[in-house]
Amino acid sequence: MPDPTSMTTAHHDRLRAAGVEASSLDRATWTLVTDAMPDWWHDGGNALYLGDRAWLPDHVMASLALIPVRDVLIVVGGPMEWLSSLLVGGDSATVFLDRSCVLTAGELYCGADSRIVLHGPLVATRSAVVDARNGGSIVAESDQLWAAGVYLATDDMHRLEDRRTGERINPFGAHIRLGRHVWLGRDVVVTGHVEIGEGSVVGMRSLVRGQKVPPFTVSVGTPARVVREDATWSHGDVP
Repeated sequence: MPDPTSMTTAHHDRLRAAGVEASSLDRATWTLVTDAMPDWWHDGGNALYLGDRAWLPDHVMASLALIPVRDVLIVVGGPMEWLSSLLVGGDSATVFLDRSCVLTAGELYCGADSRIVLHGPLVATRSAVVDARNGGSIVAESDQLWAAGVYLATDDMHRLEDRRTGERINPFGAHIRLGRHVWLGRDVVVTGHVEIGEGSVVGMRSLVRGQKVPPFTVSVGTPARVVREDATWSHGDVP
């Protein structure tokens, strides 16, 4: 008989549809958490899977039991001892944290029908905020470096509208995607529909809002603009 604590095909397919790479799923053994959540969590079809040696801090586990939700899927690939918070704000939220994701004092929020997918390795040095809501998504490919104070949010959390037409004029349910090997400098803000290309650098205190940042470029400013093309970066601080 199949192991009832192993990942179901339906959950595997849902993660793939959310943007999780097949290699990140296939290289780990996923175990369903059955004894640390309240009855309503299981009765509502929610699922929390942990990979090999993965765990969440007690206060994070407790926060997941604060708001009754249904059909939530959370998958954690490695130890998340430095994570400050992981809040789910509605039904059918999907969160995937790969192994080798380090979010020191990081805060994650995922709203109803929204998705957060962070591939490893990812290092967020201090106080990163990752906020997906209103059916939006934030997907980061592997090899991310985020300096302190990085803020990624699909939406502004409040409606801004044209007084004459009533039309909403700020993002709602936006999608953010960071390509492989991206470096975000200190206090960078990424919001709205955004694509940041592979190998790119976004400089300190820049704002990327509703933009496509080309691969292998350096962008700075508010709003960010490309100041250097055909560039990339390395983790080592060498001449």
